[in-house]
Amino acid sequence: MTWAMTNALDITFAALADGTRRAILTMLLEDDMAVTDVAEPFDMSLAAISKHLTILTRAGLISQEKRGRVKWCKLEPQAMREAIVWIESFGQLEALNFDAFERFLDRELGS
Repeated sequence: MTWAMTNALDITFAALADGTRRAILTMLLEDDMAVTDVAEPFDMSLAAISKHLTILTRAGLISQEKRGRVKWCKLEPQAMREAIVWIESFGQLEALNFDAFERFLDRELGS
């Protein structure tokens, strides 16, 4: 794996690490949305939403385009391709018994 690919994966996973950004991506699955419409369901300022959108744009997960006076956001699903391929390379994880793993962690960590 090259440094450029690792860097791209880091940027993608960093963008996906935030719940607000994941919610925005989910909203954009339906259709393109104006920035103000993206911001509507969130209890935060438009400036805060704009910062999230900038991170998603830099990661290539969305694109933004001005149409008239309105800025629109569009999902760019192909940008997740490298991350999906990387995750799928761990296919053996599908068989992992997560309940047993959780019990193991509880025993080991004394939770």
